[in-house]
Amino acid sequence: MDFAFDARTEELRGRLLAFMDERVLPAEPVAAAQRAETASPWDSPAIVEELKAEARERGLWNLFLPDEKYGAGLTNLQYAPLAEITGRSPQLAPTALNCAAPDTGNMEVLAQFGSAEQRRRWLEPLLAGEIRSAFAMTEPEVASSDATNIETRIERDGGDYVITGRKWYISGAMNPDCRIFIVMGKTDPDGPDPHRQQSMVLVPRDTPGVEVRRAMRVYGYEDHAHGGHAEVVFHGARVPASHLIGEEGGGFAIAQARLGPGRIHHCMRLIGMAERAIELMCRRAVDRTAFGKPLARQGVVQEWIADARVAVEQLRLLVLKTAWLMDTVGNRGAHTEIQAIKIATPRTVVDILDRAVQLYGAGGVSQDFPLAELWASARTLRLADGPDEVHQRSLARRELKRHQ
Repeated sequence: MDFAFDARTEELRGRLLAFMDERVLPAEPVAAAQRAETASPWDSPAIVEELKAEARERGLWNLFLPDEKYGAGLTNLQYAPLAEITGRSPQLAPTALNCAAPDTGNMEVLAQFGSAEQRRRWLEPLLAGEIRSAFAMTEPEVASSDATNIETRIERDGGDYVITGRKWYISGAMNPDCRIFIVMGKTDPDGPDPHRQQSMVLVPRDTPGVEVRRAMRVYGYEDHAHGGHAEVVFHGARVPASHLIGEEGGGFAIAQARLGPGRIHHCMRLIGMAERAIELMCRRAVDRTAFGKPLARQGVVQEWIADARVAVEQLRLLVLKTAWLMDTVGNRGAHTEIQAIKIATPRTVVDILDRAVQLYGAGGVSQDFPLAELWASARTLRLADGPDEVHQRSLARRELKRHQ
């Protein structure tokens, strides 16, 4: 593996770093002030649309999609350092570049599995940043870490599918620009293969029978920037059979194809969050004095900063290796590494952010600094896209199999 970034990556890194320093980071307090004045807490601040327009002008748009027909055509290895940069401002930067979850995963699904009509009707406006979307998989009544437990029903009725079920923590569903749900449910609940019982269908948000019931908070935050996390109930919502994605029984496989890139994208951005935490730690350590000397001269603070730097360098190498493997041997060939980064990255970044919060004292848990919100986001990623324990179980079984 060559550790040097290629010319295109370096050029895009330069453009993106300039955009972050000149526009995105200064826009954070502006967005917060504008959000406080919007008619609905879920309306996007005006500054977001300005950032999106400028990102397109600067050629920093849809960088996540490896398909040149729809995106920038970057490999995972090329995209990794760019996603890391956006992680420094997770509330603004990914959205500004049209690289924010859950839209990224939904666009990948539509590009890979969608019909021509589905791509025309939903993928194209998503690529243009004209609409937002949501992915409805997690359910409150079952252990959704095991997708075979899903209880939502997708039943064929003539030329339609009828969807009945309850979902929650459906990211993006509160956003008024959310126009489409990708819903995972069971079309064959009694089928002999538990991994062929599920299917995915496209359900427009304005479909009769779709109830966006409430916003779900995450550690007290409503996550306005990502369109909230909603509880959504489907009361016999009816859509044409042409809204099926792929084939009946293909939902589990599509979900796995969607989650692989999503997991590494989260880890890439988490490294950026850790880098910002280190920067904030260093600034605080230099500026604050306690017990007669700057915090920067306190031994424990020096240890925190040194340990954080070592941890970030280790994580970055593992994420880059995983990206390289995904490019060279495919997601299946990189399965072990994808699970490894999903276990290690959120856990380590949460620890770094926790130390940063400690260094800031009361300010660390306040709204005056980004650390508390970054911590909540990173901690949630120990659950999202599969909890730590599921990945540990699968990874351990693969390791043990080699010795049995």
